[in-house]
Amino acid sequence: MSEVIKLRKGLNIKIAGKAEAIIETASDPEAYAIKPTDFYGLTPKLSVKAGEKVGVGEPLFYDKYNPAILFTSPVGGTVVSINRGDRRKILEIIIQPNGDTKPLAFSKANPLDLSPEEIKAQILKSGLWPFLKRRPYGIIANPNEEPKAIFISAFDTAPLAPDYNLIVAGQESTLQTGIDALSKLTKGKVHIGLAANGRSKNFEALKNVEKHWFEGPHPAGNVGIQIHHVAPLNKGDIVWTINPQDILFIGRLFETGKLDFSKIIGLVGSEVENPRYYKTKLGVTISSLVEGKLKKGGNVRIISGNVLTGTKVSKDNFLGFYDSLVTVIPEGDKYEFLGWATPGINKFSAGKTFLSSLFPKKEYILDTNMHGGERAFVLNGQYEKYLPMDILPIHLLKAILVNDIDKMEQLGIYEVIEEDLALCEYACTSKIKVQEILRNGINSMIKEFG
Repeated sequence: MSEVIKLRKGLNIKIAGKAEAIIETASDPEAYAIKPTDFYGLTPKLSVKAGEKVGVGEPLFYDKYNPAILFTSPVGGTVVSINRGDRRKILEIIIQPNGDTKPLAFSKANPLDLSPEEIKAQILKSGLWPFLKRRPYGIIANPNEEPKAIFISAFDTAPLAPDYNLIVAGQESTLQTGIDALSKLTKGKVHIGLAANGRSKNFEALKNVEKHWFEGPHPAGNVGIQIHHVAPLNKGDIVWTINPQDILFIGRLFETGKLDFSKIIGLVGSEVENPRYYKTKLGVTISSLVEGKLKKGGNVRIISGNVLTGTKVSKDNFLGFYDSLVTVIPEGDKYEFLGWATPGINKFSAGKTFLSSLFPKKEYILDTNMHGGERAFVLNGQYEKYLPMDILPIHLLKAILVNDIDKMEQLGIYEVIEEDLALCEYACTSKIKVQEILRNGINSMIKEFG
């Protein structure tokens, strides 16, 4: 093991309901969906109509401003609905699965024997390109750009996060194939962040990657934090990032010549009867994961993703494109007598407001109650405790609020996306919508510079 990068800033939120190391097969859903709303800045153009049959890998829609970026069907079946919102905005393309439709065939090859152009063309044609994200901005990577490096985080420190070590177990050769393909897409290096406590042992034998070990509380597992400590982004720099489970899609594509969108999803949270992992496919209905698996009674919130950055969904909605987790916690819609004035033995606090701070290993049932509304946004040095980066987050957010592009650049907007500042929003006594403000700032930068 090389030198360990130790991060001291951050916070591990102790929520009850972590998944056991058990993987079951989820029930077969009635439908799957791909949602254009999962992709920042995308203007989708449809390739199908309602009633058409599609095979696995057939295009459903593409990027209007970069038609080479396709979004393909995760299953074979019939497009039963194309749901739209205001101004006919495309919200989701729903596919009803059947076994009659023939999947698309792709080239089976060792990525190390292919040219970068051949690898790029296959990933684009298969619809796997959207899994590659670009920094700065956290948007889909542009295939016409040359990244200086590709970064992968092999562990996640978010509350109740999935265990990637468990997810990739037994698929190490497929993971290596995916890594080999990625290594051809950059003239720089493929970097991988590993957990120093041994939770990334199934990643340690990988080749064609540069390994970095990290230790510390959340957000140590965020790829943006790791980029900052390995190769900080300057103006004009571009790197790509990808999730370990999404690399398996690429590996299977080159190993078999077929698309297999199977993935393992963690069903977690204090309101889940037996938290564990389920094998399913991309775009699955939430109901197929949670039906019959939640505790009886009480109003709950179902979140596609983790509690810090996930999206509120209902049972009738579909899993987010990038999500490997479904979290279920109490809704928090009950009035609390005395509130913060209670001793708080059973309350978790980012500070030492409650007596619960005397029990650092205890897990808590946390709900969605905000405990107050938005207040004055003041400089109190609070955010800096939760962001292990050389950035002044409050100053950056205030520059965004006044749309000062130069200040935003100087204060590090190229290095962060929502997940990196999510802890700041959680701990904020002013109840500021930090992630929303940051995304508005990123959109301003894209509009200004493209």
